[in-house]
Amino acid sequence: MANEQMKSVASLLLVLNFCMYAIVLGIGGWAMNRAIDYGFIIGPDFQLPAHFSPIYFPMGNAATGFFVTFALIAGVVGAASAIAGVNHVRSWTAESLPSAASAATIAWTLTLLAMGFACKEIELEIRNARLRTMEAFLIILSATQLIYIAAIHGASSRRI
Repeated sequence: MANEQMKSVASLLLVLNFCMYAIVLGIGGWAMNRAIDYGFIIGPDFQLPAHFSPIYFPMGNAATGFFVTFALIAGVVGAASAIAGVNHVRSWTAESLPSAASAATIAWTLTLLAMGFACKEIELEIRNARLRTMEAFLIILSATQLIYIAAIHGASSRRI
């Protein structure tokens, strides 16, 4: 009985996390596209600005480039871990647990890294609404991904 409850909790968290990682990827893709379109144009006749950064974003602050880059990496790995998690929830056996748990743990650690840059970006204060949304999603994802990991491990301790 408790095993089925953990399975439903894990399924709900998988769907929630996948949707949130997809939104992070969408906003991060927008930010990366905008940075490519409106970033520095360097050619043979142009000189680099005094404080040139190869990760320059025309919106946000000094942490935005790192934040968006690591958020995109965390989003891709998080979406992939949700797919591995769906495979585990479908079979719900001890054999499928290690791959789902390791993928979820890697996604969680990358999400924590992106969340750290989000906290730095919040501290520096200059950002737009889309970046604020992505910051909030990553902070929420750092908690829900950890709860998902606990849910699949909690079920395994009760013999899947």
